[in-house]
Amino acid sequence: MEAPAIYRTPELIAAEINNIKRQTRTMLLYNSIEIGRRLYEAKNYIPHGEWGKWLQESVEYSQSTANNLMRIFEEYGADQLSLFDNNAKSQALGILSYTQAVALLGIPQEEREQFIEDHDVDNMSSRELQAAIKERDKALKEKQKLEKTVANIGDTVTQISKERDKLRDEASQLRSDMRVTNDVLKEKQDTVKTLGDVLKAEREQSKAEMEKLSKLLDEARKNGSSDEKVKQLEEELKVAQRQIDVLNDELKKPVELEPAVVEKIPEEVEKELEELRKKAAQQNPAAIKFKVIFDGLVKNFQELLATLAEIGKADPEAHEKYKNAVAVLIGKMGERL
Repeated sequence: MEAPAIYRTPELIAAEINNIKRQTRTMLLYNSIEIGRRLYEAKNYIPHGEWGKWLQESVEYSQSTANNLMRIFEEYGADQLSLFDNNAKSQALGILSYTQAVALLGIPQEEREQFIEDHDVDNMSSRELQAAIKERDKALKEKQKLEKTVANIGDTVTQISKERDKLRDEASQLRSDMRVTNDVLKEKQDTVKTLGDVLKAEREQSKAEMEKLSKLLDEARKNGSSDEKVKQLEEELKVAQRQIDVLNDELKKPVELEPAVVEKIPEEVEKELEELRKKAAQQNPAAIKFKVIFDGLVKNFQELLATLAEIGKADPEAHEKYKNAVAVLIGKMGERL
């Protein structure tokens, strides 16, 4: 019985060729890993300084080729090589050609397998793979540069935020200080205004008292008070008038206010005001009037006694009569007190 005929087609032939290519590529990577393994082993036995010479004479490799083979073993070789299929650290790495494996050494080991999965490495030429690796490195550098820029911007933003918060705090404190300053200034202004009003009131009261005092002096002169007493009162009036004039001058002077600062009234003016107050208290119109009348009463009583004495010498009976009248008057005056 004849075997069934196998009809070969171009597609079947292409599949066989591609399979052989994959096997050849896998075998090449496998052999490269095994060569690299043995180069590691040999290097342990070669004396220092003899490695390059041994490579040239014994295996006809340059040092750079030997280094690539040993790195392929180091990066792609499995820890255990019991089976051919386990000769690579992963199935993804197992599809690489020697040239591709060397090119991919430029990618860190922890990222290499993911790179192979993300790119169609199996169908890429060595030139295309190298271009993809360069593009990846360029993108990585741009990413790192961007991350650095973002980090710098973040630091700048943080610094600006701190400065902004600081300025806000300073502005808030300044507004608070300004409110306090304005409050203090207003309080001082109110105090100065109140003081001015008080001084004006005292000035007007002093003027009124001066007028009363003038009238009392006129009455004292008419009632026949002693010249000494009248002169004393006139002098006191002059002193009081001078003090009031000084007070008027001080009231005309502006009191300058600076922020949160009020110029105090000069000390000498304060003293004069205090003396004027005391003088005003001492020179109460009623008290002055009482003093003038009392002094006149004492003087008249003394004159009355002198007159009675003269009457007693001339007319004892009349003296007794007038004496009793004076006693009755004094008694009534005592009762009214």
